[in-house]
Amino acid sequence: MSERWKFQVRMGLFWGIFMSVFQLLFELNETPALLQLSNKWFYIRLLLQILAGIFVVGYFSWTSREKKA
Repeated sequence: MSERWKFQVRMGLFWGIFMSVFQLLFELNETPALLQLSNKWFYIRLLLQILAGIFVVGYFSWTSREKKA
């Protein structure tokens, strides 16, 4: 795997997990955490946020990193 994809996967995983945890905490006023974690939509959103993190956030982070170098 190239260095670019390794970087994008690391950034995407971090971003997706961070956003899912943040979203879980933000919605705690409406729904308890255990109920959110038992819902299949939480995991679908988690997967979509990780994929968006890899392909969107990771790509733009990589291009900005290359401009600095």
